[in-house]
Amino acid sequence: MSAPGPAGFARRLRGRERLVGYWIACDNPAGTERVAGLGYDYIGVDGQHGVMHQPGWQAAMLAIDSRRRSAGVIRVPSADPVAIGVALDTGARGVIVPMVDTAEQARTAVRACRHHPAGTRSLAGPVRAELRLGSVPADIDDEVACVVMIETAAALENLDAICATPGLDAVYVGPADLSAALGARYFGDPAAADALEAALRRVTDTARAAKIACGIHCLDGESAAKRLTEGFTFATVSSDITHLQQVAAAHLAAAAA
Repeated sequence: MSAPGPAGFARRLRGRERLVGYWIACDNPAGTERVAGLGYDYIGVDGQHGVMHQPGWQAAMLAIDSRRRSAGVIRVPSADPVAIGVALDTGARGVIVPMVDTAEQARTAVRACRHHPAGTRSLAGPVRAELRLGSVPADIDDEVACVVMIETAAALENLDAICATPGLDAVYVGPADLSAALGARYFGDPAAADALEAALRRVTDTARAAKIACGIHCLDGESAAKRLTEGFTFATVSSDITHLQQVAAAHLAAAAA
């Protein structure tokens, strides 16, 4: 078992250890720094749907690393190797790649995370990644996790091949998009609940057979705890923007009572 902390994140993920993360959607380094000190195994920074664009990725990684407790990972906009390289050059300990439909797309993502001869990533040189991960390509690759999202009908159809992709560290379920792919009118639609649960069981079983990690995004800590008993090896809790609204609303209701 690898030691906890940022430096052991990729190895712990590959070892299918139980990991709990948190999601950052706001471009707010001071807030991110606060959350990063709480003890989550990783902090996921949303570069796809959040309000944070590439200039904010670096600030988020600095904020996370300042607390020396959580590993910073970035959800990139797509499997584009350029975006993956930019994310990893910030010192991120891994990337989460959305909307991966095929094994070929998964291979592209994996290769973008690895240096020659295993992949196509350019050696960053004296930028921030070197401060955290060193300058030896093989050592850097060992510290970086490549995670692809399973959230479409095509991904379910190609699940076995995706999970068998050499070098892939984990699959990660986006339950909202996956629900839509299974016919839900909205996330939480009871009409698609059984189909979603069946799909989740298939994902966990396939990942286990392929000996890779398997994660899911959850609405709250209770849901994360439940999913971690069902075969998922890592789970992400909600998001900063969701909790900001929920807590502000609760305090308003209490004050106005």
